[in-house]
Amino acid sequence: MGMEKQPVVGFIGLGAMGNRMAANVAAAGFEMICFDVAGTEERAPEGAGIAGSVGAVAAAADVIILSLPNGEISAAVAEEIIESNQRTVSTIVDTSTIGVAAAKAVHGRLAGADLAYMDAPVSGGIAGAAAGTIALMFAGPKAEFEALLPVLQSMSKRPFHVGEEPGQAQAMKLLNNFLSGLALTATSEAIAFGLTQGLEMSTMLDVLNVSSGQNTATSDKFPNRVLTETYDAEFLNTLYLKDISLYVENVSNAGTADTISKNLLPIWQRFAAAEPGADFTRIFPFVRDQR
Repeated sequence: MGMEKQPVVGFIGLGAMGNRMAANVAAAGFEMICFDVAGTEERAPEGAGIAGSVGAVAAAADVIILSLPNGEISAAVAEEIIESNQRTVSTIVDTSTIGVAAAKAVHGRLAGADLAYMDAPVSGGIAGAAAGTIALMFAGPKAEFEALLPVLQSMSKRPFHVGEEPGQAQAMKLLNNFLSGLALTATSEAIAFGLTQGLEMSTMLDVLNVSSGQNTATSDKFPNRVLTETYDAEFLNTLYLKDISLYVENVSNAGTADTISKNLLPIWQRFAAAEPGADFTRIFPFVRDQR
């Protein structure tokens, strides 16, 4: 990129994660233009330009950030960017979770139109997106990572350059989310057992958190969302099912061990079918009550 002036940043996809990340980019002082197919004006940061289409963003921005629900939509938006006239955009930074193959495919399509595609999913939930504490995993040329750092750092205090090839950041995101959901599910099983033995949940958590069983579920999700019975991580079981399904699919493509993930997947399929759209921390009562 090597721009002397600050790039104009386009933002496409202003959902639960996107609108908070876009707000942080705007707060960092970048000139912005936004578009969301479900309605842009009410979701865009104050003072940002409002575009009527993907093409209008591509014709005004130097860098476009995507925050979209899945790989099909990322691919469709990429096609709209390719087909847009008078485009000024040169680089697309995709923060969506779409899987390894999808990231490679979108990268290939955009490369054919002289557009650089950066695979850059994020982790840390809605609260993290709002606070700028999400981890951002970036796969692409190191020089691009460095050129984009001011923009990346406006969204994430923790941007990691994980590799040069598209798909590598997707792999990192998916293996992280597999472990995160595994910890939550396994902790649900352990706590449910302990309760039948007359142990208090708060006691178990106190012990676990200074013992070798400590994990993100015992240190954060259980004390803050489950023990309190608020179940308000603001991450839906249907979204976690998407992540674990993508992980299992990607592991299958890689031909690596899947003993644990293929047993984890059906638990989340049953939970999402029983209570679609429930907070993913409600896996605890679901596991506990599944005699």
